Amino acid sequence: MIPASNAGAATLSFRPGSGPGPAVRLSGVSKEFGADATKTVALADVSLDLPYGELVLLVGPSGCGKTTLISVVAGLLDATRGEVEVLGENLTRMGGGRKVRFRGDNIGFVFQQYNLLPALTAVENACVPLLIAGVPRAKAVAKAAELLTAVGLGARLKSYPSQLSGGQQQRVAIARALVHEPRLLVCDEPTAALDAASGRTVMGLIREVAVQPDRAVIVVTHDSRVYDFGDRIVKMADGKIEGVEAKNGTGFGEPGA
Repeated sequence: MIPASNAGAATLSFRPGSGPGPAVRLSGVSKEFGADATKTVALADVSLDLPYGELVLLVGPSGCGKTTLISVVAGLLDATRGEVEVLGENLTRMGGGRKVRFRGDNIGFVFQQYNLLPALTAVENACVPLLIAGVPRAKAVAKAAELLTAVGLGARLKSYPSQLSGGQQQRVAIARALVHEPRLLVCDEPTAALDAASGRTVMGLIREVAVQPDRAVIVVTHDSRVYDFGDRIVKMADGKIEGVEAKNGTGFGEPGA
């Protein structure tokens, strides 16, 4: 279990309650880029509810809208049409400054590009969200070191990104996303650069965020090896939701089968 951080919890002030509804609710959401002859429809009238306390796997062919969907959910992109509710808050009606604060307090990101700061060590990169939130440096570094050790990087705390492999950089990025204990974690191919053993370690850590009643996780993946870590699979194609498959006692079959 990811340990609680009293210092972090005291600082992260924008923490809406879980409430009776879903963690994420999309109602008729469309996202378009360009206009007229150059218009591209990335999402087409998507409606979807995702519950608290679950790790949801988002699957589908490349270019089907998965990354656009999680970017809209995370408030990084604005929907062209429709309503987006996250953790009981309506992002569609939220102003820019308030949305930035909401993201910082409540959402963790793991994207395909690691986006580590080259001048900072692994532990310094991982503790950045806590420092931004005002957590004292010593406590922030200790929390980041604990997470990096949990993902097998305890011996590389003082290494710079240029001294780490792609898989090691991905683990630093994952530790950075988890360090402030986000209410919603969105991940884009978090195991793509990892071997099987490291991937399972990382997914186990990510799953610990999900199995709490006021939190949720969405993972975009093409990696069938991690399906058993999910509670349900949402299948996408051509910017639409094709179906949702809930986990049963034996796990999942191949999506789309």
